[in-house]
Amino acid sequence: MLHSTRENVFSQGFMVVHRHAFLRWIQVLIGFPVHIIALCIYFSKRKSNTYDALFKKKMQDLKQSEAYVNLKRSYEKQYDMKQAYFNRNLKAAEKEKFVQRQLKKRSEAIVQEELGQEVRKPMNYTEFFHRLLTDKRFVLLTFIPGILAYCMYFIYQGAFKRFVFERIVMTVFVIVSVIIIVFTILYISPSDAAANILGESATQAQRDAFNVQYGLDQSYFVQLWHALSGILTFDLGQSYTGNEVIMNSISNRFPVTLVLAISSLILAIVIAVPVGMISAARVNSFWDYTFMFIALIGLSIPSFWQGLIFIITFSIQGDLLPSSYSPGNFLSLIMPIVVLGTGLAAAIARMTRSSMLEVMHEDYMVTAKAKGLTGRETFVGHALRNAWIPILTVIGLQFGGMLGGAAVTEKVFNISGLGSYIVDKQFIPDTPAILAGVVYIAITISIVNLIVDLVYAMLNPRIRSQMKNS
Repeated sequence: MLHSTRENVFSQGFMVVHRHAFLRWIQVLIGFPVHIIALCIYFSKRKSNTYDALFKKKMQDLKQSEAYVNLKRSYEKQYDMKQAYFNRNLKAAEKEKFVQRQLKKRSEAIVQEELGQEVRKPMNYTEFFHRLLTDKRFVLLTFIPGILAYCMYFIYQGAFKRFVFERIVMTVFVIVSVIIIVFTILYISPSDAAANILGESATQAQRDAFNVQYGLDQSYFVQLWHALSGILTFDLGQSYTGNEVIMNSISNRFPVTLVLAISSLILAIVIAVPVGMISAARVNSFWDYTFMFIALIGLSIPSFWQGLIFIITFSIQGDLLPSSYSPGNFLSLIMPIVVLGTGLAAAIARMTRSSMLEVMHEDYMVTAKAKGLTGRETFVGHALRNAWIPILTVIGLQFGGMLGGAAVTEKVFNISGLGSYIVDKQFIPDTPAILAGVVYIAITISIVNLIVDLVYAMLNPRIRSQMKNS
């Protein structure tokens, strides 16, 4: 079989995978058919190779030659001179061991040098398989049975693709872990869903029938498996109350919560980043103290209290905005967006200020000023770009907390969102509904964190360099 000397993405990816013990076993498992075919080719090639036989014959011929006897005498003399120089007693056993070790090493080197011109030494399986992956015929022959392994080689060939893939795998692991943890907490909860829904007047037989209907009489592992398979297949079943289809309830409520969170995030970034930059540029000035004092107030105000004050001021007294949410009326979302974005804007503003102050005295800032760049160019083009990493971290963390903490704001403004839905179901407890709501919030947070990590890599060249070297 002819082999190309040029490496392709599959052979490069294989070598990256092979350097990690865990990944090495994974690629063997998912690419088992490919390795079976490669092993058959490898052993057939190895049988036809005459290197081992020639090597043994050359070694035997060398041992019977006069050169071998002279070589042995020279090593014996070398040992005697060494012991005499250090005034040590000669020991026959040690002398024999030393001479044989040196003879073996030198003889093998001589024979290998002679055989180097006659026949090539056979490769080990790793080298052989790496070379097979450069052959287009072998790849086409084994592509269908080994498609998972080839996908793995393709992903691990590039640092950025490997980074995205590993983050996606980590996200899936986090989601499954959230399902298990939340379900376990609900399972060991002392609340009895049958008693809460049917009421105190319900008989034991009615409660047992309720448990049988919703599978609550089954073991922990059976219920956990049903929960996992239901969420991963988007078949969430029905809630305990009203027999409502949970997937429909989630799909109707989640967009409102997501729009509220994203709008609040955009508002917070638009306001907080310039405020933080101004505070850093005018550190210890009137504007710095004023903005940071307002930010501290924003962090300290409870969202429910701020929401009530907004309703009294802008709805009841001012009659400017609706006091409760109305689908299709964007004006009814203004107050919830401002309330939810207040705390986030305060956190981002404080982090922007501290990050900008931290990088303003770095060496590259001094170099930029020495090159003749203006203060604005240095401040925006160099300081802000390098200060984005901690700012993005705060944005990602706060966005996740905002999705979970939106329940209070949704309750104040009567928004039928996912947060208020989870709170209402918690008092039953309606396990399938709560689990679905929490998991889909976790999915959103994981996606946001993945996007933040990708933005890290695009903004910071040091992270890209670490990805390539890892």
